[in-house]
Amino acid sequence: MNAFFAEMLGTAVIIVFGGGVVSNVLLSKTKGNNSGWIVITFGWAAGVFTGVSIAAPISGAHLNPAVTLALVLTGKFSASLAPMYILAQLLGAMSGALLVWLSYKKHFDVTENGDLKLAVFCTSPNIRSMWYNVMSEAIATFVLSIAVLDMAKPEVGLGAINALPVAIVVLGLGLSLGGPTGYAINPARDLGPRIMHALLPIPLKRSSDWAYAWVPVVGPLLGAVTAAVVFILLKQ
Repeated sequence: MNAFFAEMLGTAVIIVFGGGVVSNVLLSKTKGNNSGWIVITFGWAAGVFTGVSIAAPISGAHLNPAVTLALVLTGKFSASLAPMYILAQLLGAMSGALLVWLSYKKHFDVTENGDLKLAVFCTSPNIRSMWYNVMSEAIATFVLSIAVLDMAKPEVGLGAINALPVAIVVLGLGLSLGGPTGYAINPARDLGPRIMHALLPIPLKRSSDWAYAWVPVVGPLLGAVTAAVVFILLKQ
């Protein structure tokens, strides 16, 4: 159970940082309003660093169903534990989104643009072309997964020493490959907050865009599978 709560807490921290920085940049009357994409990518990277640092000594700090899948496929993690980890990651992402909403409640209230409110919770493409969007997510998650697989120790995940390297990878992915879709690279990161957007009493909110919701789930999982295959081939 300690690993379950570590995964949940670590993922929640990532969303608090990430959803928080998006709120600060996009919502009305915040101190960071319109401060830009680089601010957003640094906020997410700081969240990954903090979440991994917290969870690594206890759970190995997967904090991402795609990472868990890649570790299982390469024999670095037990398949029997994967469902528990993925559930913890999803619940953590939902909890983090709730905390972000509470922190920025008054700013959600005064922001009229429903698209900006949705962007706090989940990703969307700037050019909607589903299979290209899937490919963008798969490529970015492939890079993340290969990096994590190289850092991970057998039967665990990321060690605490790797919090900074993986945060730098996420920062680079946001700056380099985040433009098309907003780089979910994590099914729980997108799905959990999207569920919270649908449930929370947010004034003037738009639909939660469930027609797109499968993309940031399928894309990262495909990227993780591809990374696992490549990693196994390289190690032969």
